[in-house]
Amino acid sequence: MSIPASYLETLRERVSIAETITRRIGFDAAKSAPAKGDYWACCPFHGEKTPSFHVRDRDGYFYCFGCHEKGSAIDFLMKFERLSFPEAVEVLAAEAGMPPPVRDARAAKREAKRATLGEATEAAVRFFREQLDSAAGAEARAYLQGRGLTRETIDRFEIGFAPDRRDGALRALTGAGLDRDLLIGADICAKSDRDGAVYDRFRNRIIFPIRDGSGRTCLAFGGRALDPGAKAKYLNSRETELFQKSRVLYNFARARAASGAGRPLLVVEGYMDVVALGQAGIETAVAPLGTALTEQQLDLLWRAADEPILALDGDVAGQRAAGRAADLALPKLRPGKSVCFVTLPEGRDPDDVVRAGGAAAMERLIEEAAPLIDVVWRRLLAEHRLDTPERRAAFDKALQGVQGKIEDASVRGHFAQELKDRRFHLFRSQRSPMTQAPLGPQGPGGARRASAAGPMGRSAWRGGGSVFAEGPTAEAKAAAIADASNSADPAVMREGAILVLLLERPALLDERMTVVEDLDFLDAALDSVKNALLCGVASLDDLPRDPDDANAVAARSSALEAFVDERCGRDVCRELRLRLKNRLGGPFSSLDAQLDQVRRLFDELVTQHRADLTWRREIDAYRTELLDDLSEDLEPRRLQEAAREQVRSRDAARETAVQAEQTTSGRLKALAASEPWVRRKRRGDAP
Repeated sequence: MSIPASYLETLRERVSIAETITRRIGFDAAKSAPAKGDYWACCPFHGEKTPSFHVRDRDGYFYCFGCHEKGSAIDFLMKFERLSFPEAVEVLAAEAGMPPPVRDARAAKREAKRATLGEATEAAVRFFREQLDSAAGAEARAYLQGRGLTRETIDRFEIGFAPDRRDGALRALTGAGLDRDLLIGADICAKSDRDGAVYDRFRNRIIFPIRDGSGRTCLAFGGRALDPGAKAKYLNSRETELFQKSRVLYNFARARAASGAGRPLLVVEGYMDVVALGQAGIETAVAPLGTALTEQQLDLLWRAADEPILALDGDVAGQRAAGRAADLALPKLRPGKSVCFVTLPEGRDPDDVVRAGGAAAMERLIEEAAPLIDVVWRRLLAEHRLDTPERRAAFDKALQGVQGKIEDASVRGHFAQELKDRRFHLFRSQRSPMTQAPLGPQGPGGARRASAAGPMGRSAWRGGGSVFAEGPTAEAKAAAIADASNSADPAVMREGAILVLLLERPALLDERMTVVEDLDFLDAALDSVKNALLCGVASLDDLPRDPDDANAVAARSSALEAFVDERCGRDVCRELRLRLKNRLGGPFSSLDAQLDQVRRLFDELVTQHRADLTWRREIDAYRTELLDDLSEDLEPRRLQEAAREQVRSRDAARETAVQAEQTTSGRLKALAASEPWVRRKRRGDAP
């Protein structure tokens, strides 16, 4: 029994041929252009040393210029794995997360019905186009001309006209031999609930055919009313066995073919926007069918482009739509896949923009498209006041809620870091300038600001530590870690200890992810290691997670260390461990079977660190308040005395903190001396 064509079409739309092939052979990185969906490899079907095997991901097609093998992802599997056609389809479906095709008599019957429905819709396309050129279509032609559409554009988009008759399409299509039940099944006609009479679904409307992802079959129609008093300005076909509106985008086949090579995929609201942009030369526009964007439509967009752009109205409704689209995209984000947003001038749609300023006006807006995180950030700011501690706490909770929606751990880590950076700069800008000044090399942010002048400063090493403005060498990165490990500042030592615990026990990082994300580090180099750890969690997904299995713990620890070393410099983790072992002893060397002990130690270090930072900020705020109170006309003696008093207060507070630090250090050494990582013999154990 043959596999339904509709199933194969859905499979083609969901599967990336590049992903299918790269699971089996490697692409040539130098010759391939992933941004364009263009890949090259040495052909797996004949021996060669230079790549001649070409894959066009957007077209779903491969071709070898050496042996001339060609075809789709299914063809590749049949040739590469020596599978039959049904077997290749089942393998590909499993990789796409689709259920296997059901090849039975009922499926064949449904497919035959779909094919028959497709014949009815194609006949309706021809009828509507003929009506546009008839005498009855004079008003429709005038309307389209008034919207600036050329004849070439009308023909390219197959725009037609449904006459203002109750049974115009019914008579014409049944007269051509089509059954009225078939026309009802395709929603070209409908049956009245009142008297059972059959009538045309579309009357006195401009008709836009809606085609499938390949562009071969008309699935349904959209109709724009010519009568200003019509109840519905736009009317779409109801869902049928041929048409599910949540899985279809208007003009998708043409837009997918035109996208790539720097031409972004654009999502607009209506049919006329797509048509007007196409006439202006922007042929990569698609539109959802009168509803908000759906998950299935977003998956379709990501098949054609990594970052489709949503062009939404600048009014309140448009901003709400942007918020809904952001909420839809957040859980589905993955590396390289996101959405961007264009905000149109209020009261204007893309049709208005290109009619007033041509394609250049729209392209300028597209160039200014905002990334998803900008839209999320602006919405959070609009929804929250930040004038009290309680409201700022609510804002922080909303930030955590946003990043918690993202399922991919790697994307979530980077997203969280960006939101944290924005929050830091936002709250800092709301303070007076003096509250931002450090006390000195050991003051709040002192180590970070001091190191910023060197090659490892925040200006050079931002976020996860993988993007360098001036490109320091691996040796420079490792040297910065060594300097941090040798720091006399107990807070910096504590930061290193926290990192070593996370490196030794990745399960702790899984449990305390939010705590680590929110933890401020004074040292820029160690802060970069922390961010690399957060980003590296995703690399552990395929490894066993049993925290009581020493081999599993070692494997996850080694993988995490390799990831951090790749980001932050060769042997950075080893250097950090060695120096902290020498200074703090046993708890940082062998913690294989003592997760509870490690967890308690980690929590104690975090609590101590937060208290230390709070103390430093309070001293800094006290200094600022004191300096603000001192006017310029004070006598030098009074000014000096005030400064001395400030130093005495600061020293007393620091002495208290040092004593607390010594107490903690003593507890750490005592814990090391007790060797909690050594399993003790218990009564009854075998000798």
